[in-house]
Amino acid sequence: MRLSVVICAYTERRWEDLVAAVASVQRQVPRVHETIVVIDHNDVLLARAHRDFVGVDVVQSAGPQGLSGARNTGWQRATGEIVAFLDDDARAEQGWAAALLSGYEDATVVGVGGAVLPDWRAPRPPWFPEEFLWVVGCSYRGQPSGRARVRNGIGANMSFRREILAAAGGFQTGLGRLGADGAGCEETELSIRAHRTRPGARVLLETAAVVRHAVGPERTSRAYFRRRCVAEGRSKALVAAIAGSGPALVSERRYVSTVLPAGVLAGLAALPRGDLDGGRRALTIAEGLVLTTGAYAAVRTRLVTRRMLTRRSDERATGGPHSELRSKKKPTT
Repeated sequence: MRLSVVICAYTERRWEDLVAAVASVQRQVPRVHETIVVIDHNDVLLARAHRDFVGVDVVQSAGPQGLSGARNTGWQRATGEIVAFLDDDARAEQGWAAALLSGYEDATVVGVGGAVLPDWRAPRPPWFPEEFLWVVGCSYRGQPSGRARVRNGIGANMSFRREILAAAGGFQTGLGRLGADGAGCEETELSIRAHRTRPGARVLLETAAVVRHAVGPERTSRAYFRRRCVAEGRSKALVAAIAGSGPALVSERRYVSTVLPAGVLAGLAALPRGDLDGGRRALTIAEGLVLTTGAYAAVRTRLVTRRMLTRRSDERATGGPHSELRSKKKPTT
C-alpha cells in the first residue's frame, strides 16, 4: 500500500517545526509515496514553502479557512491508498510509516492512529497531570498502552484509507481548529462516520507509530489549560449534536468514571509523603473536569433550546401540532 502524508500549516511562526516535520517524513523507511503540505490561506507561507521544499507537493487550501478544510484539500489531492495526517509541529520517529501501514493488513481496519509524545520546549509544570496531556495534543493516561481498537486517534498522528475518507465525506468544516483557537474533535466526528461506512469497520491505535509533538511555553500556562478544556467541552457538544451523544461520548464515559478518579486518588495519596505537587495535580484534574463538562452542558443546552424554539416557530408558521391544540380550546364565556 502507498502512504500519502498530509501536513497542514497556517503560520510562519512554526516554520522551523514545519521543516522538521517534512524532513522526518522524508527519512521514513520504506519511503512514503508522497508528502503533501497544505497551506491554510497564507500567501507568504505558501510562497516560502514553494521555494524551500524539494520533492514535496505544496498546495493552497481549497476549502474554507481552518484545519478541517486544509485536511480535506490534502486527502483529496493524495494518490496513495492510505492517507496519514501529521501536525506541522510534530516529528515522526523512525518506523512511524511502517507501523501505521502494518495496521491495514486487516481489511476491516479503516483507520490507524499512533502515539503522540510531548516534546516540551519549556519545563513541564509540576501541576500538569498525565491524564490531561490531550490538552497539548498528546497521548494521555487512560489510553491503551499497545495496539488496540479505539474510537479515534489523536489528530496529530492519524491515518485513514483514502476510500473511507471519500465514502465518509471527509472532515466537517464546521468543526476543528481555526488558527490558534482551541477547538477540535473533527477527527472524532470523522472516525464515527468512518465506522459507519461498512459493517465491522475498526479504527486502531498502534503505539509503535510514534511522533513527537512540540509543546511550547505558551501551552504550559494555567490560562491555556483552562481555555483548552472549555474548547474541548464545546467541541464535544457539537460532535454529540451531529453524531449522537452515544458515539460521541463512549470513550469519555470510561475516562470520567475510571481514569480521572484514579488520578485524583493518586495525587491525594502523595500528600502524606510531602508531595504537594500531587495535590496540585489532583486539583487540576478536578478543575479540568468541571471546565470541560460545564462547557459541554452549556453548549448542549443552548443547542437543544435553539432546536425547540425553531421547531415551535415552524409549527406556528405551518399550523402544526401546537396550533391544533390551541384551536381545540373551548371558548371562554
